[in-house]
Amino acid sequence: MKSHQTTQTMKPATAAKKLGVYLEATPAEFQEGVVSRSELSALQSDPPEWLQELRRNGPHPRPVVAAKLGVSIAGLARGGVTEALTTEQIDALKQESPEWLQKERATQAEVRKETVRIKERNAERQARPDS
Repeated sequence: MKSHQTTQTMKPATAAKKLGVYLEATPAEFQEGVVSRSELSALQSDPPEWLQELRRNGPHPRPVVAAKLGVSIAGLARGGVTEALTTEQIDALKQESPEWLQKERATQAEVRKETVRIKERNAERQARPDS
């Protein structure tokens, strides 16, 4: 009996998410087709000009915007940012440094500190011999 190997494909939205780009800004043929794992690998290892341009200038999806601003996605929403932003818009926000952005960055810094503290505490507990 011969086994048939099927090519795994994904929806364009999934591929865009894995590539870190905003789906609506991708070319129509990308949005309308399906992407195989090998095509995704090729896009990641040797990105075409349109992908390089999107990664460089945007518009960027919310997870990328949040990372570039140093805040959470929820923090973006609390700040009223619900749409994709370009690199230029992100840089302008950083320059303006509105109060909500400063507050969300401080919150994110606290979350990171707490995460490190918990990780260290758990590592210490595991390193201790059972009493």
